[in-house]
Amino acid sequence: MRALCFDRVLELRTDYPDPPPAAGESVVRVALAGICGTDLEITRGYMAYRGVPGHEFVGRVVESADRALSGRRVVGEINAGCGRCRACADGLARHCPNRTVLGILGRDGAFAEYLRLPDANLKPLPDALADAAAVFVEPLAAAFEIFAQAALKRSDRIAILGDGRLGAMVALTLQAEDFAPIVAGRHREKLARLAGLGLTVADAAALEPGYDVVIDCTGNPHGLTRAIELARPRGTIILKSTAAAGTAINLAPIVINEITVIGSRCGRFEPAIGALAAGRIDPRPLIDEILPLEDGVAAFGLAADQSRFKILLRPS
Repeated sequence: MRALCFDRVLELRTDYPDPPPAAGESVVRVALAGICGTDLEITRGYMAYRGVPGHEFVGRVVESADRALSGRRVVGEINAGCGRCRACADGLARHCPNRTVLGILGRDGAFAEYLRLPDANLKPLPDALADAAAVFVEPLAAAFEIFAQAALKRSDRIAILGDGRLGAMVALTLQAEDFAPIVAGRHREKLARLAGLGLTVADAAALEPGYDVVIDCTGNPHGLTRAIELARPRGTIILKSTAAAGTAINLAPIVINEITVIGSRCGRFEPAIGALAAGRIDPRPLIDEILPLEDGVAAFGLAADQSRFKILLRPS
């Protein structure tokens, strides 16, 4: 099959092996796949990953022993647990120490004609939900995870740091749940596009301290430092960024101001699918281009352009 592969360099291969059969897993033909910040970080060394990246996708099941899935259009949760450890028994397969992660850890991902995932990870989609919206389910699920981890109040002053893909997803999710966040960034064109979607925006450098909740979506190792500066005493910081590079951080203000810091990663797909199907969130205005898999290397270059939001690949 054709696949976009990373092994110190990113390249298109036309002879990549098809996903081999595996008990309890289905093969999906990928219709659309999204390039996100984590994919870009992988090409910079994140997780020392080698293989086919990509974890945001929508596709159709073409090979499965599960009759309920065969032929269905699906999205898929990206963490595949071992099914035997305590984390898996507690319903936390995303934290299984033996897990594989689609396109990130030990498992080939979505920038290929086909991928393979456990049957339990695959979520059938309503017929009315377009592929171009469904491809956003994974990042929206990550945004909805915030509500499972933090008791937000609608009276909270909430700042989202970062005007990129992740910041936009979090902002649209909070907006759909009747919160009023402010999105802080450094790119005028992107802030203007977000304002056009009804979001409140601001220049990141202009924010003053005193926020009840600060959500770091910068993808920058310095994002936490800025979040610490902006959070009020006994406020909450939610970290959504992953970055290959590290940085030194002064943790004393967290102790002095008694700030709660929450790491937040993946989330359940059901709330995201429901919000998209109901039309409460429509992320399609964030799509800049949809390119064929053959243009995958160039697509990564476009996705790295900070003036753009979302670049999609069409593998099939």
